[in-house]
Amino acid sequence: MKMSLALLLCLAAGTASAGEAWDSIRDQLYGTRPMLPGDGVIALDTPYRTANDSRTDIAAQVAAPDGAAIAAVSVVIDENPMPVSAVFALRQPQPRFFFETTFRINGPTPVHVIAETTDGRLFVTEAFVKTSGQGACAAPPGTDPEEALATLGEMVLSVTQDEDLRDRLAGLATGPRRLDVDISHPSHSGMQMDQITLLFIPMRYVETLDIATDGGGYVEMTGSISLSENPQVSLSVPGATRRVGVTMTDTSGTVTTAEKDLAGY
Repeated sequence: MKMSLALLLCLAAGTASAGEAWDSIRDQLYGTRPMLPGDGVIALDTPYRTANDSRTDIAAQVAAPDGAAIAAVSVVIDENPMPVSAVFALRQPQPRFFFETTFRINGPTPVHVIAETTDGRLFVTEAFVKTSGQGACAAPPGTDPEEALATLGEMVLSVTQDEDLRDRLAGLATGPRRLDVDISHPSHSGMQMDQITLLFIPMRYVETLDIATDGGGYVEMTGSISLSENPQVSLSVPGATRRVGVTMTDTSGTVTTAEKDLAGY
């Protein structure tokens, strides 16, 4: 699955014009499968205009229709060089799911969030994000590449009982918690130039983030160059969770882990 998804990530980064980008991406990812409007299923939260093109929060709450559960959620930033920007594959399908992640937005673009349910249905919703024209995917890194290597892969985990999140995702037996994963990683896009050598910095980004709850697989996120430098990935975890573990693997093969016991247990 990882190999096929990585191939799709590359295929989707094609040369379609702005008006055709989504149609091309949709066809490559889902073929002729019907896509249903996400009204009542996906609530997408994006800024009207980015305050910082290199670090823009995109969030969504997803609620499965009756009788189904959420199996996967994908984020597509149509006009980014690698438009399939993050995919959350739920190893434990959930009736409700929330994510918030920091992305690069390379230029004005539609953003699509696609939810796939366990019965095979696809739901999609769209927003449009304006930018300040910084060309974030090619913007110089915020930290010196050599310094970034010293802390690369370090992660800080925090889990909170988010009252607002609990209200928005009402219906879970014990109320969801919010897991924040702060990752130290330069997330090099391959399009950035070293300001001293004037050579391009090789591509290197968070390839997967494997999140386990109570020792079992919960969600695997597949990343891309669209993730911001030092990305934060937040998502809902079941309220009864006692322990979380996170494994980060980047495209250079670096693997790091972090674990946390949840307060109250």
